[in-house]
Amino acid sequence: MQALEGLEPKSSHQRLWDRHASPISILLLGGLLFAAGLGLTGGQPSPPIMADFGDARLVVKTPTTIRNGEFFETDLTLIAEARMADAVIAVSPALWHDMTVNTMIPAPAEESFEDGYFHFSYGRLDVGESVHVKIDGQINPPLFAGTKGDIAVFDGGRRIGAMPLRIKVLP
Repeated sequence: MQALEGLEPKSSHQRLWDRHASPISILLLGGLLFAAGLGLTGGQPSPPIMADFGDARLVVKTPTTIRNGEFFETDLTLIAEARMADAVIAVSPALWHDMTVNTMIPAPAEESFEDGYFHFSYGRLDVGESVHVKIDGQINPPLFAGTKGDIAVFDGGRRIGAMPLRIKVLP
């Protein structure tokens, strides 16, 4: 059989990957699925973090690794170990930078910005009483790599303690 002018006969010898998907793409996809299964891409439940300040205990449950654009939920529980005239939960602005806070339940009796913190006042707590706050938010698109800041506890104007918190944000 003679080939047409300008066309050359096709080689009968083919390599395995000439007819199939590249094994590199399969390995790459498998690696991504493996990393997701280990929780390295976010979306895994985070354990609660507790800080004991003596006069009060603070328990925070929030995602420590999250993907950009996702909605998230933060649960804060403040437990009085001593009588508190005005239990205040305070958040540093750096922690909420490029985040949108959609709801905070229950709403605080008063809100203010003092000493570099957003202050949320929940009134009097007797020994053993607690306040549980649920915060719903969303990571805004400009936030990349993560954010860090403090969640502090005050009794009125007296600072009891602060818990550092870091949230890793993945693309």
